Amino acid sequence: MVELNLQHFARAAPIPTRVRRPLGTCLRDRGLITPDQLEKALHLQARQQAPLGEILVTEGWVSRDDVLRALADQTGLQVANLSETPTQDGLCQIKPIEFWLQHNVIPWKQSGPILLIATARPDRFDAIRDAMQDQDCAIVPVLCSSGAIDREIARIYAQDLAEKAETRVSEDQSCRSWSLRARIGPTVMLLTLMTGFLVYPTLGLSVLVGAAVGSLVLFLCLRLAGLLAYFKPVPQPPRLPKGKLDRLPCVSIMVPLYKEREIADALIRRLHRLTYPKALLDIVLVLEQSDDLTRETLSRVDLPSWIRTIEVPALNGLTTKPRAMNYALDFCRGDILGVWDAEDAPQPDQIERVVRQFAQADDDVVCLQGVLDYYNPRTNWRSRCFTIEYNSWFRVILQGIARMGLVVPLGGTTFFFRRDKLLELGGWDAHNVTEDADLGVRLSRAGYRTEMVDTTTYEEANFRAWPWVKQRSRWLKGFMVTYLVHMRSPQRLLAELGPLRFLGVQAFFLGTVGQFLLAPALWLFWLTTLGLTSPLDQVMPGDIQIGLIYLFIAAEIINLITGMLAVAARERRFLMPWVPTMPLYFPLGVLAAYKALWELVINPFFWDKTQHGQAYEETAP
Repeated sequence: MVELNLQHFARAAPIPTRVRRPLGTCLRDRGLITPDQLEKALHLQARQQAPLGEILVTEGWVSRDDVLRALADQTGLQVANLSETPTQDGLCQIKPIEFWLQHNVIPWKQSGPILLIATARPDRFDAIRDAMQDQDCAIVPVLCSSGAIDREIARIYAQDLAEKAETRVSEDQSCRSWSLRARIGPTVMLLTLMTGFLVYPTLGLSVLVGAAVGSLVLFLCLRLAGLLAYFKPVPQPPRLPKGKLDRLPCVSIMVPLYKEREIADALIRRLHRLTYPKALLDIVLVLEQSDDLTRETLSRVDLPSWIRTIEVPALNGLTTKPRAMNYALDFCRGDILGVWDAEDAPQPDQIERVVRQFAQADDDVVCLQGVLDYYNPRTNWRSRCFTIEYNSWFRVILQGIARMGLVVPLGGTTFFFRRDKLLELGGWDAHNVTEDADLGVRLSRAGYRTEMVDTTTYEEANFRAWPWVKQRSRWLKGFMVTYLVHMRSPQRLLAELGPLRFLGVQAFFLGTVGQFLLAPALWLFWLTTLGLTSPLDQVMPGDIQIGLIYLFIAAEIINLITGMLAVAARERRFLMPWVPTMPLYFPLGVLAAYKALWELVINPFFWDKTQHGQAYEETAP
């Protein structure tokens, strides 16, 4: 019976395009929209790269089912219900998974010489038919929503996609090969250094102090270069060529969620503030299939049509943010792809700014990094210092680094990619706990650039001591892993980055990690400053100690200037009295660094999650 129906359907040719009634007319004649609504939707479509039906849905005038039924009336095509009648077994093998993902189609049924392909865009089906000319059958479209097609693809290819998510990045630029055997070398080296320090304490102390001063000088040079470049005048971008932004592109935003109870309502409220056309927004909430807590929390929230969820299947026990984003990457539909965290509050016009800057940027600019700030700086002293630290880095130093063309370590959120280039780079390293910084290095190695974009996302400052240590230890462990991965072949890294960017990588990673790991060696200089006997007296003359103390003072002055400059804006000026207290803020990072070093040896892929929703949102972004 099914076979007869399929053959009957195949003989019933769809209505030719030239005689079809427009979709809007079909909906209007059904009484689902008014003439005024249709006129407004057509006006919006003139500026947006979005189907008319999507505009009508996001405006809240019709449902997706209404549009699907109207499309069936318009085209004479059958509607496929994939939830009730799934794809026939084995049909998907006729093409690789990349084909179905790229075109957002899926084979539904086959009877004899007739193959029905489910699509949400019948206007684009000619390209599907042309690409499947190698099939010895008639290719016939049926209608289905894009979400249902995605779910069917995910159902059929769950394991394949999960495995791909863990191995998208080439092995030579990934830390997934960081096996126990690979960790033996650094462990033996560390134990050897500790043994040598105990046997030859004077020599060991000299090495430690030299390394500590060296890492301080490295990072100081990077900060000073960034600070000086920050003051360099920025040329105004050229005016957009006429027609380059006649129609706005679709933008996908991934928001990874994991065990989030407190954040869901606030997240949806913040997303509603976005002013970018909702028909061009593809907000993807990415959650683990095993995460019942987040799924239950979201089930109580009424998600708008432009927000959808993707569940990442479990595999090998790895549940990292980059793995989840790799899985969701193939299901995103935008030309531009961005990432926000669960607690983020982006500025309402953020996406408009990103789209405009991409339209003005050179072709080698594949990533834009926004500014990260905190919405709870008044919670306590630690949140004030965290806000000063972030403002110093994102509003001053990173701006200068980007202007110099150095490698920009991405911030984990509020960065936006040309999606095709992100796919070319292989997405994220699923095993790296600072996948953002690693991606910043890899895009530079591929010859691309990152620019800063003038927009801010507000986050929740981690203001409690132990959660701060856990978060900072994850960052530092990721920096260690990223550095070791990319320094597997220093000559190749130098050739791909060039001398200046290569030095920038050394300064950032060695300087950041070294400052925390080796800080106790520098604390010994306080004894000299106070006129007390110091172990340093045995390894260096007093004049050298005094000279180094002046170096440390100069470094703190630069940090003070940077901090004051970073919080000079009117809404952050109240933080200025707290900038001189920053030297008291960082010692807790030493504990985080040694926690990171220990985990690097025993559990390098462990993701120490930061709990969100603990602070009141004090300022409106």
